[in-house]
Amino acid sequence: MLITAAALTLLLSGCFSSDSHQALGTLERDRVTLTATASELITDILIPEGNPVKTGQLILKLDDRKQQAAVAAALAETERARAYFNEMVKGARMEDIAAARASVGQIEARLVDADKTFQRNEVLLKRKLISQSRLDQARADRDALIAEKVNANEKLLGLLNGNRPEAIEQAEASMKKALANQFLEQRKLEDLSIYATRDSWLDSLPRHQGERVSAGSTLVILLLNEAPYARIYVPEPHKAAVHVGDHLTVHVDGVKKAFTGQVRWVSLDPAFTPHYALNERERSRLVYMAEVQLPETAADLPSGLPVQVDLPL
Repeated sequence: MLITAAALTLLLSGCFSSDSHQALGTLERDRVTLTATASELITDILIPEGNPVKTGQLILKLDDRKQQAAVAAALAETERARAYFNEMVKGARMEDIAAARASVGQIEARLVDADKTFQRNEVLLKRKLISQSRLDQARADRDALIAEKVNANEKLLGLLNGNRPEAIEQAEASMKKALANQFLEQRKLEDLSIYATRDSWLDSLPRHQGERVSAGSTLVILLLNEAPYARIYVPEPHKAAVHVGDHLTVHVDGVKKAFTGQVRWVSLDPAFTPHYALNERERSRLVYMAEVQLPETAADLPSGLPVQVDLPL
């Protein structure tokens, strides 16, 4: 977060002098932001702002009718793919095999008749009682039935031997794909209901019931129900003495007891004009943002209270 040089200079003049060994700031809490995963209407808000919420508690709901239809379609596709896979594994039914055998028998009977016709026409041609074209037609009819019989026998053999392993693997892959898509659509449906992800306070609901939100819009802001931290501004002369993990004394306005907090983060960059653009006197007025975690004994303190943190000498 950037602060203009003029505003920060005014802030520094009121917060500390160059000889001060304290950093000023406020109590803050970690925030959890929950966003919309789809562009839908807010249909229900179940918990008002300012109330405590538990992990897994439903806060608001988005319109899920369109996604319900997508889940139903994905479920139907899964059932179709599963049925096809089972069919491929079990192989042909007895009725199909019987029909294939009957088809082979029918072709064989026709082939016997066609072969006799061809042989008869050969004799008639030798006696010059028919033309050559008639014999050729009889031969073609016989050969066509021979090819048809071969094809029918191959189909019957395929039914008897079952489906190829490669075909079964493809059917299984299709079923797994359908199951994965069903899981994805179901997850999208669940994401339309916004649940608390941590024990916390419901700090803000930026949108209203009946409002259409876009994907990625902030729907809920939670303040964690844990001890706050002090967000402070460390003067540049003390920056080198403050490290992550250090324990510092924190004074909270309106609270007589001082707390011992632990530094959890120190900014690497100053809050305004980079130090290389400043002279020595100006650099001394730089500040670096830092966060000091308070112990659990301070968990009841409200956010926003001013604090003063004693810095190392």
